[in-house]
Amino acid sequence: MKFLLTAVNAKYIHSNPAIYSLRAYVGKDLEQHIEIAEYTINQRMEHILAGIYGKKPDVIAFSCYIWNWNVIQELLGEIPKILPGVPIWLGGPEVSFCGEDILKQYPSVTGIMVGEGEQTFKELLEYYVNKNGNLTDLKDIKEIKGLLLADGKTGERELTDISTLPFLYEDMEQFKNRIIYYESSRGCPYRCSYCLSSIDKKVRLRNLEIVKKELQFFLDRQVSQVKFIDRTFNCNHNHALEIWKYIHEHDNGVTNFHFEVEGDILNEEEIALLNKMRPGLVQLEIGVQSTNPVTLKEINRFTDFGHLKAVVEKISSGKNIHQHLDLIAGLPYEDYDSFVKSFNDVYELRPNQLQLGFLKVLKGSRMHTMAKEYGIFYTEKPPYEVLYSKWLSYTEVLRLKRIEEMVEIYYNSNQFTHTLSVLEKTFPHPFAMFERLADYYEEKGYFTNSPARAYRYEVLLGFACSVDKMHEDLYKELLTFDMYLRENLKSRPSFAGEKEPEKERIRNFYRNEEENPCYLKGYEGYNSKQTSKMTHMEPFVYPVWLENGEKILEYVAQPGDNKVYNCKTETEKRVLVLFDYQKRNPLNAEAAFYVVEE
Repeated sequence: MKFLLTAVNAKYIHSNPAIYSLRAYVGKDLEQHIEIAEYTINQRMEHILAGIYGKKPDVIAFSCYIWNWNVIQELLGEIPKILPGVPIWLGGPEVSFCGEDILKQYPSVTGIMVGEGEQTFKELLEYYVNKNGNLTDLKDIKEIKGLLLADGKTGERELTDISTLPFLYEDMEQFKNRIIYYESSRGCPYRCSYCLSSIDKKVRLRNLEIVKKELQFFLDRQVSQVKFIDRTFNCNHNHALEIWKYIHEHDNGVTNFHFEVEGDILNEEEIALLNKMRPGLVQLEIGVQSTNPVTLKEINRFTDFGHLKAVVEKISSGKNIHQHLDLIAGLPYEDYDSFVKSFNDVYELRPNQLQLGFLKVLKGSRMHTMAKEYGIFYTEKPPYEVLYSKWLSYTEVLRLKRIEEMVEIYYNSNQFTHTLSVLEKTFPHPFAMFERLADYYEEKGYFTNSPARAYRYEVLLGFACSVDKMHEDLYKELLTFDMYLRENLKSRPSFAGEKEPEKERIRNFYRNEEENPCYLKGYEGYNSKQTSKMTHMEPFVYPVWLENGEKILEYVAQPGDNKVYNCKTETEKRVLVLFDYQKRNPLNAEAAFYVVEE
């Protein structure tokens, strides 16, 4: 008997921890009856259908979410044609709150596993194994709790003690080059009205000794990233602190751990520990959502943004933690101007990533119940994204969509860091820059014919010159600097100009480094020609020195700023900057760079 657990993931690098947890929970004896099949939403439906057919399952189950439900619905219409009579089961958040309607719409679906599925699935698998064994005393399927059948529910399933769940990753080969998801808690103490996690009010923690043993498994194998899927990782101070202490003390120098945290409850002890960690060991995702106090109250979030700001700044001061801050457009009582303020408030914190997301009106959430009262209209099909509301028009939503794309391309890519920090000074506030950049993209047709990654530098130069022509030379240097920070280019960008006068200085530098390494320690054994290809040297006219003497290439649009000395105002003499691609900042992947002294 073959029970096919099927996942349709958003990308290949993703895996589906739900189906692996179901398989692990049933035990070795029953596991032989399970096969796992993973596909992606980018594959053609016909390909997925053929794959399922080729596995010749006796029973099929799908793990259903907003990102794959459209694909799964297509499959539900076709599978009964090619595999007639094969039972089909569904599970997951997308089908747990409207199951009756789904069963009516798709009569070929046998039933739905509602809520946490480990114990429910184990009993369901036993049922089919025994049924195929033709047992005369086979128990009725209606005795299995946690199922929704055509004639009703079979009873409520108790929440799982997650310390009893088996480890999912004994065989790491099947997760090669994929994100590893890990769960140390279930449930969430908060009641955010847009989130399904608020329904599961009881927070359950996995035994810390088990967690440490499992984390050591990842550390020993030097897994590149472990992404915790705990809804609010730090809702229990002792639990979070113990895990952070462990990964700090057992850091292997390679593995990165991702946590979704509630920023404003991070305390001084936790922040002090985070500030001690290796750069790149930990990254934090913090949901700000809005800085409008009326909006926050309405969605059952009670964040003090002033306090959250102080926390984020303390973490940033360590220069070792990647911070990802989220905003949600379309929330109640947040109009366009209010969202602009929320954006600027969060942008001021300079997170490594700023996600401008849009409200999803999820079935089962309070937001879904209140949508009519809020005047929120959203798409009929997943992801049920807001179209407009009482406070935000469809025109404004479309405008924010275009701005979101600009933020993704030019801010979250971390490819234009120094250019943007100067360019934004030309505008009254950062949001205005992205708003105008979106207009520029629209005018030039770039939303239709999206510029290639390398050409985006040219596009940004064109935009910068359209709003601040007098500093064209400065923007060319900034963009050249940003480009070489990211990659050792085979050919020079057209706006970088020639460096003919500096060739002899550059050759002399590499010859001197070969004989007596000062900047390129660690390149012993390579000759000057080899190191010149492995690194890059570039002349610049506009270096500036901070007051504290730290050498760094930052820039000011207005000469005379009392915090910096701008060489351009005193001399045209160029300095050479060395880019070392063997050493990169783990937070943004920028190459190490040095201003080379004469």
